[in-house]
Amino acid sequence: MRPSRYLIALVLILAAVTVFVSVWWHGMGYLLLGLWVALAALTAGDLAMSALSGRMMVEFDLPPQGFVGRTAAFTLAIRPQKGAVPRNIEMRLDCAPELAIGASRLASVPLGAGEEQTSAALDLHLTRRGRYAVHDLWLKWPSRLRLLDMIARMPVRKEIAVQPDISPVLSGAIKTQILPLEAGQKDLRLRGEGSEFHQLREFASGMDPRSIDWKRSARMRNLVVREMRAERNHQIILCVDSGRLMAEQLGGFTKLDRAINAALAMCWAAGLAGDLVGFYSFDSRPRLFVPALPGRAAFPRLQTMCAELRYETQESNHTLGLTHLSGRLKRRSLIVIFSDFVDSITAELMIENIQVLARHHFIVYIALRDPTLAKLTEPEEVTMDAVARSVAARQILQERRTVMEKLARLGVLCLDSTPEALTSDLIARYIEIKSREMI
Repeated sequence: MRPSRYLIALVLILAAVTVFVSVWWHGMGYLLLGLWVALAALTAGDLAMSALSGRMMVEFDLPPQGFVGRTAAFTLAIRPQKGAVPRNIEMRLDCAPELAIGASRLASVPLGAGEEQTSAALDLHLTRRGRYAVHDLWLKWPSRLRLLDMIARMPVRKEIAVQPDISPVLSGAIKTQILPLEAGQKDLRLRGEGSEFHQLREFASGMDPRSIDWKRSARMRNLVVREMRAERNHQIILCVDSGRLMAEQLGGFTKLDRAINAALAMCWAAGLAGDLVGFYSFDSRPRLFVPALPGRAAFPRLQTMCAELRYETQESNHTLGLTHLSGRLKRRSLIVIFSDFVDSITAELMIENIQVLARHHFIVYIALRDPTLAKLTEPEEVTMDAVARSVAARQILQERRTVMEKLARLGVLCLDSTPEALTSDLIARYIEIKSREMI
């Protein structure tokens, strides 16, 4: 409980009147004393009425887990024990700073007999992975006469586990994209697609004549074609750089979290397509290595390990990290590297080590492009600061293009994607790689 702005205003006005009257009219002391007593009695009566009628029961709920980059709703229901629920209730949560508090919503639901229940929700923006606590809930509402602000503190003591975002997996969007590969059917009109024999089919009008199997056609005395499908059981290694640059915020949450979300989506897609998936992470030294397993079996294990992957503050050592990975692989693999760089000079060691890997493996290099750089290159107002930022942004973009071109000349498939389009772009590239038998 604390005095409201109305009570403070009344006290200040009465104090000014007291000073003025005391100076000019010395015989008005009893009247002033009566005014102060009346204000004190009015405040005490307001407190008594609000305490008797403001009793209520509060129930709150917080989901046990949520996805990074999404929102989780902290909901509470306020039921009156006597009287009605006070109006204009304000809420505040005492929680971990990683749970950014967003908009709040209030709604009243009639309970009958003139009573109603107030339901409320607070949006918590989940910005980082981990387990975070919500400690206390603070409620504030005005008293009956608005002379006091009633404040209640209620312990919550609940935790929420922020996991990598697998909503594309749960929604079925990836299954829709990967369906042609899951069935194993290849478009016969495209040359060079499909290296594994699937079945023979009777030749029909519109089929490519080059797919006709002449020996079997002669034996069967009817034209038949060879239907091919993409080879399965490829080994895919998801390599995630967890160094300092990947801990930077981009579009609301870190590059590392975006890379993990895309890696898990890739793991699920590879499982649907029948490939084996492994996982590797490094920063200043090698961290986690999970041998390749069938994609569907690897997904829950990778999800658990990615949820525990820490945000590091050390610089990434690409030489040590990629050399260690090369020594762990015994067969040709598709290696998807999630990493980042500042400029072409700091990227030289990374390019050299990727070149060594590219001699024996097929490499997909993924970097996240900051959309704000493109906006800075074309400022709306021509000022000295805007021009300086535009020149710096253009230089950064030019150096990124230079590094990507160097990697492309080494036979590395590069993907410089925006954060929002990363997952869909990666799955599309994977489908292209499988279809063209590039592994």
